[in-house]
Amino acid sequence: MAKGTKRGSPGAEDEKSPITSSVVGEEESKKLEEIQRDLARVELVLERQAQAALKPVYERRRQVLKSIPGFWPNTLIRHSLFAYHAQHNADQSALNFLEDLWVEKDPNEHRCFTIEFHFKENQFFHDSVLKKEYKYVPPPAAKTDTADENGITESMLDFHWDRDVDISANKINWKEPEKALTKVYPRELGEDEDEIADPGSFFNFFEHSADPSEVCSVVLKLAGPILMLRQQIGVVIANEIFPEAIEYFLGNVNEEDITDSEEEDDEDDDAAEIDLEKPRSKKARV
Repeated sequence: MAKGTKRGSPGAEDEKSPITSSVVGEEESKKLEEIQRDLARVELVLERQAQAALKPVYERRRQVLKSIPGFWPNTLIRHSLFAYHAQHNADQSALNFLEDLWVEKDPNEHRCFTIEFHFKENQFFHDSVLKKEYKYVPPPAAKTDTADENGITESMLDFHWDRDVDISANKINWKEPEKALTKVYPRELGEDEDEIADPGSFFNFFEHSADPSEVCSVVLKLAGPILMLRQQIGVVIANEIFPEAIEYFLGNVNEEDITDSEEEDDEDDDAAEIDLEKPRSKKARV
């Protein structure tokens, strides 16, 4: 240390923020909550209108995509989370027979949906369609709800994914049960049953009602910290891959948030883990 230089105490060099702290009183807090609820109500109306407008476009797209061999297998595998779930060659061989994928949103509760995988005749299973339903189960309070002029109820504003959504499980009719991919590659859960230690075969997705979340890291380029985001494969298919299918197929979606070694070195910094509302996607489409 140079002569005459004093060592500062920890944090001494940190610049103090000139912004004064703010304290919100009870009355102001209630007003903020009311405004937040009004914003949520408008967002629900807009999303319902958006889904109604998008559906005929998706229908037209569906017909075009059917004429492109291998569109959906190539589209799905270009999403890193899906690729993680379909990492076995046997899975990818079975997915080669996928000729159509459709997501049907619940018209009354667009945050819920049904995913349909349509397959050509293949050597793996008898089913031509494999489905996974995320069904809306109204809470008890919904029985006394009165909808507003836009059909929005208080229960819709209080929607909670873990409480209000029932996820289906559908047994696949394997042609050779002993060689069923879900038996050869079973799903293994971690210590926390909501997380996956090994996804096994992708087709476990249909046969298990649980849709455990994956933890992946992203960097907030402006804020700086690494956030650990929980994603469910079904939600990703419905809210990310399906609406942006053409972009994924063309390879126009770049999921890499960390692109150079300098940023990778920052991964050693403290990371904040958050659990996003399940229906949200990176484009906030629901």
